[in-house]
This record gives sequence, structure tokens and C-alpha cells, in this order.
Amino acid sequence: MKGLILLNKPKGITSFSAVRKIKWLANEKRVGHTGTLDPLATGVLPVFLGRATALAGIVLDADKSYIATVKLGIVTDTCDITGEVLCEKKVNVTREELLSVLEQFKGEISQIPPMYSALKKDGVRLYDLARQGKTVEIEPRQVNVSRLELIDFDKDTFKIEVDCSKGTYIRSLCRDIGEKLGTGATMTDLVRTKTGGFDISKTVSLDDLTKENISDFIMPEENALLNLREVKVSPKQAIRFSNGGQLAYERLKNANFENGELLRVKFEDKFLGVGIADNENSQIAIKCVIKE
Repeated sequence: MKGLILLNKPKGITSFSAVRKIKWLANEKRVGHTGTLDPLATGVLPVFLGRATALAGIVLDADKSYIATVKLGIVTDTCDITGEVLCEKKVNVTREELLSVLEQFKGEISQIPPMYSALKKDGVRLYDLARQGKTVEIEPRQVNVSRLELIDFDKDTFKIEVDCSKGTYIRSLCRDIGEKLGTGATMTDLVRTKTGGFDISKTVSLDDLTKENISDFIMPEENALLNLREVKVSPKQAIRFSNGGQLAYERLKNANFENGELLRVKFEDKFLGVGIADNENSQIAIKCVIKE
């Protein structure tokens, strides 16, 4: 099998466990996902099968949307409700105060990822170091929060909707909002509602997948890249690209690309892979080839 399954990851399992279940159901060794979701989180998890796994790294770069539920007055070591409570504080926050603080986290922000994360320090996962009782300095990273809206607020609990760039930790965002308010905060629930142009309404539940019906939910891998411009090539160009050769602009129609732009390369209706515009050398270089 090859292609893409849009999974609604259930709460309580890791993304790896969800992928392992799909691997078994599809009887396919090559299975990969994009954008890990914590066990607490649910929502859109694109899963690639077969040769389509080559696209996983490209889709990983896509912007994402979430709905997070946050409890004020509690700080945990994991920045979510599954962790050990480090401190508790009284909460006396107004809606106006919360809205004012949320404004400070819109746009380009500097964020320190949580210690309990899959990031590596000197080749070791941070969560492994944390479980060993070790703490290390974590470098802040620049992320973009393009939208941050308050959708519910009740005394010590609020819910936000977030559109953000790749690499944004919503747990860290909730922690930092709590710090600004002076109460502390921890995330109690998270749903990824969109990623790579895919909406949660288009997903399938893991419980609804069986060995008999899984093929019904596999869509063409090209669907994950419909946001990229399409480039049609000739039969000779298709062979060249599929064999790892660059495509000269002079042999293409309408080769008006932005430098570094990712492009869907197709021969007739067949998706061949992803190219990257190299304006300096006037060619489409290889980003990813999808081979039969």
C-alpha cells in the first residue's frame, strides 16, 4: 500500500503507537507520520505509507492549528496536566487581563521548549534527561503565532485557538501565558485541528480502521502537497527527474518561480515528486522523488 491516511489520533497513546497500529493493519513496513502529538493530545496526524513516506519531512514544515485548554494556578514539570505539580497559586484573573496577556504572544515570539520533549541535547532526548532527574540549558527558538484567540474563559480555566508555525510548543505557550499572568498555568487538553491544509473533519478514527477497510481511507500522497504549484513535464523530462536529474528552466513552460519554492512535478496525471526552484542555476533541483 502507498498513500496518505489522515488519522485523528486518540488520547492516551503516542504518535508512534498509532503508526505501529496502522503499520499492522496495512501490512506495510514503511509507515511514517508528520508532527508528533503527545499522548495527551488528539487530532490531525497525517500518516504516510510505502513510498509516500518520502514526503513526511516536507509536510512536517507546514503551519498548524490547535485548540488548547489551560488551567491557571498550577505549574507542572511537563507543562501539562500529566506531569508532577511543582506549585499551586491562587487565581484572580479577569478576562481583560487575560486578553491583554494573549496579545503579547502574537506574531514572532521567542520560546523555550519544555524539558519533557523529544528534542535532543548532545544526542540525547530531553525527556530521557528529565526522567533521569537532569536539567540542561535549552536554547530558545523563534516561532510564529499568527493567530491566538480566546474562545472560552471561566474563573481559572480558559480555552484558546492557535495558528502557529512549525516547531511551536503549545505546552510552552500555555506555561508562558501563566507566567505573564503571575499565576502559573498548565495545559489540560490539546486538539490539533489543522495541519498542512488538512482539517480534523477529514480525519478517520483509529478505532474505525480495520484490515478489511483500511484501503478505503488511503488517499493519494499528492493530496498532502496541493498547496504547492504544479509543474508539468515532458516524457523525457519525467524520466530525467525520476532518475534524479535536474530540470532546466529553458525546457519548461512558464518557469517563473521564486527561488527555493517547492513544486509538484507531474507527467500527465502522474505525480513524480517534489522539486525546488534554483534560480541561480536556472533549474528545478530534486527535493524528493516518488518512485514506483
